[in-house]
Amino acid sequence: MKKNLFSYLTILLISTNLAARPISYSGGKTVMQQNDGFKNSLHLHYSPNYKYSLGYKYEYHKSQKLNLHSAQLNNLVKRWNRPAAQGNIYLKSALGNAHKDSHNQLFAFTGLAADFETRKYFIAYTNKYYASRGNMLNYYEQKARIGIAPYVANYKNIHTWLMLQISEPGNITNKQIITTPIIRLFKGANLIELGFSSNKKLLFNFIARF
Repeated sequence: MKKNLFSYLTILLISTNLAARPISYSGGKTVMQQNDGFKNSLHLHYSPNYKYSLGYKYEYHKSQKLNLHSAQLNNLVKRWNRPAAQGNIYLKSALGNAHKDSHNQLFAFTGLAADFETRKYFIAYTNKYYASRGNMLNYYEQKARIGIAPYVANYKNIHTWLMLQISEPGNITNKQIITTPIIRLFKGANLIELGFSSNKKLLFNFIARF
């Protein structure tokens, strides 16, 4: 059931128009902070142009008490522009140091991020595979979202999205599907997200672009 669900969402995304936002506008800088029951992260990046971004990524994986520091590269693989919608597919890759207690290991991750949105509807899918030179990291994670805007606001006003996230965290011992209702508020290029998951964990994400 789990594989069928994520396979269906992946096929749906790839067969329509897709877009995540790990790249800013040309010359833009971005601060992204994400927090949930499994992981905290901070991503700082600069976009020389709209096709890629370069930056620093920090992650703290709670169950393993694991700290990750890496350089991350995001590439725009494909973009679709429509009169009332936009879609993109991105490839995200990183290389860095995994630290736990007094141990350090070289690690890397790679994954796809994609979404499609109109001013009313939103769908997204992301995945990521982690591996390290030793045994600290070796797992795969994925998540999907669907969302709807209860109203359509003008650009300078506050926009609201109601979303449902379905995730399969990799950094836990027992594989499970986590559902998280989320409210997203954004204005201009900045947004916050608040949610509370099925395993009773708080989600808080923040993105600012300059």
